[in-house]
Amino acid sequence: MPRFALRIEYNGQPFFGWQRQNDHPSVQGAVETALSALESDVPTIAAAGRTDAGVHAYGQVAHVDLQQDWDPFRLAGAINFHLKPTPVAITGLKRVDDGWHARFSALERIYIYRIVNRRAPLVHEAGLAWQIQRPLEIDAMRAGAAFLIGNHDFTTFRSTMCQAKSPVKTLDEITIAHAPTHGGTLITIKVRARSFLHNQVRSIIGTLDRVGSGGWVPEDMQKALIARDRSACGPVAPPDGLYLSKVTYDPEIFD
Repeated sequence: MPRFALRIEYNGQPFFGWQRQNDHPSVQGAVETALSALESDVPTIAAAGRTDAGVHAYGQVAHVDLQQDWDPFRLAGAINFHLKPTPVAITGLKRVDDGWHARFSALERIYIYRIVNRRAPLVHEAGLAWQIQRPLEIDAMRAGAAFLIGNHDFTTFRSTMCQAKSPVKTLDEITIAHAPTHGGTLITIKVRARSFLHNQVRSIIGTLDRVGSGGWVPEDMQKALIARDRSACGPVAPPDGLYLSKVTYDPEIFD
């Protein structure tokens, strides 16, 4: 059976996460339903990561084994046709080797978190960014984030429901950029690592909010990390601003 890699973009607002569920809409369910319109007995698709309810993606990657050796261009168009009207799109599709795996072949994952810092309610960005009304100090957030770079025990920033065998992960990058937006500031936080714990990124962002708002000094991020205690973490940031931006492979599958 030929194997295909799919790059998937989606707005997570109407979904209860990536993973297929019996009673609630999911991104996986939407893609598999579209595929079932093209072939019968389509097997379960495997993804690079399982995003939570309300989380978005620019570059989720999954793979599927199909019966027909489709032309990739035609297959992408056919899937997109049957995905309508859901807010999901196939933005890239490649034929890959049988041993290639969307999750296990991945080298790293990049998440982006978007914060709109302004007082006026969000209109166009509602559900697509976290609105924080109080002013945030960007340099303080950068200083606090720097303590998390490298290999650490991230128990503090790990969901109690996390099923990973170890809380030890290596964060390769946390960068914080900002730019003026309509009536405020758009803050974009990029987090890069080979893999993440459940809720790790949102826990980090929610805790950095404490630093940016002045409730914590940057060194408090280091104290929270060293504590290895979930109660030392700040509140978990909402899913609205989180995007799975890119999954990288070697050789690279998508541009």
